Amino acid sequence: MKNFSFEIIKKDKGLMRAGIIKTPNGEIRTPAYIPVGTKATVKSITNDQLDSLGAQAMLANTYHLYLEPGDCLIQRAGGLHGFMNYHNPIITDSGGFQVFSLGAAYGSGISKIIKGQEDELQLPTTREEKEKGFGKAKIDEAGVMFRSHIDGSAHYFTPEKSIEIQHNLGADIIFAFDECTSPTESKHYQREALDRTHRWAKKCLDFHKGRTNAKNQMLYAVVQGGRYEDLRKESAQKLSEMETVSEYGSGFDGFGIGGSFDKEDMSSAVRWTNEILPEDKPRHLLGIGEPEDLFMGVENGCDTFDCVAATRIARNGQVYTKDGKINLMNKKFVEEFSPIQKGCACYTCKNHTRAYLAHLFRGKEMLGATLATIHNTHFIVTLVGGMRKSILNDSFEEYKKDFLKKYSKLNSPSL
Repeated sequence: MKNFSFEIIKKDKGLMRAGIIKTPNGEIRTPAYIPVGTKATVKSITNDQLDSLGAQAMLANTYHLYLEPGDCLIQRAGGLHGFMNYHNPIITDSGGFQVFSLGAAYGSGISKIIKGQEDELQLPTTREEKEKGFGKAKIDEAGVMFRSHIDGSAHYFTPEKSIEIQHNLGADIIFAFDECTSPTESKHYQREALDRTHRWAKKCLDFHKGRTNAKNQMLYAVVQGGRYEDLRKESAQKLSEMETVSEYGSGFDGFGIGGSFDKEDMSSAVRWTNEILPEDKPRHLLGIGEPEDLFMGVENGCDTFDCVAATRIARNGQVYTKDGKINLMNKKFVEEFSPIQKGCACYTCKNHTRAYLAHLFRGKEMLGATLATIHNTHFIVTLVGGMRKSILNDSFEEYKKDFLKKYSKLNSPSL
């Protein structure tokens, strides 16, 4: 018997809905934003701080944890929950995006819209690293050979290997191994990669459902297909119908919407996908987290989201306000003795001023990143929580219109 479930509490017009994902380690009330803890930590803040911000879960990265400290060590520590001493639901990605963004797609523009993710992805940046082959990966029918960004050592991921690692990590929600392509790839290659992703998805499903982990872990397939409507719809249909024989359920337990998007393509790709995916299973939009994109995702039927943007820009001194993003390194904030956002209930805004944070960033003090991360995470978690409330009380359109009208007042700094 499965120890997890998904229930839709309320459906709004179109594809929007509010629901609850139940896991062995707690519930996720959807729609929900899931902060990213790449290496089993949301950078610069503690688990208690994360809980205080209203985060219901976190997402960790299979690729990075496989390399350091190793999935077998984490398994001996009691899985990620025991290793981190974290008691809420955990999601792990398959490692596919990192394998390809650090490998075969390096230099071809792969991104989740947001540019400048090198600090999260740890792409090879020096000539010495590139000469050692840190950015090289080779794809074959069975899997991907790639080199560690840490020391250049060779590794090989197959669909089964990715699922085995995620079993060892012990997350509540795990993802099938897929090929993430650049939006600039030709349709011919998108087709080739999509067929490979579907074959790998079946291998992941068979491997996962054949083990007792399947009763405690939800396995999501990843819909790909780039910017092409026919490929996106085909992927959603095939993965929805994919089954295996198991006492723990025959098909995928949920779905991720993956790939790299051009801004103008994303809304259409998400809508095409969610119009076909089964309504009774949760949908996760991978790697997307800017406010305007979150509204789009909720409108088009997504239930959960993850993105590094909120924490990454915080470490660079950028913070969210209801009027847009601001950069605390700007000279004008040196003497502003008001909180980042008036009325914000986060620890940072209740206790510190823009002037103090500007001082911390100018002085390269670590506390600056912590305080900015607290605010940004609270801002996005609360924003998506407000979307859920607005669906429940039939006021989503008003909530969206009011927020975006104010948010667009400032020109947000480039990411």
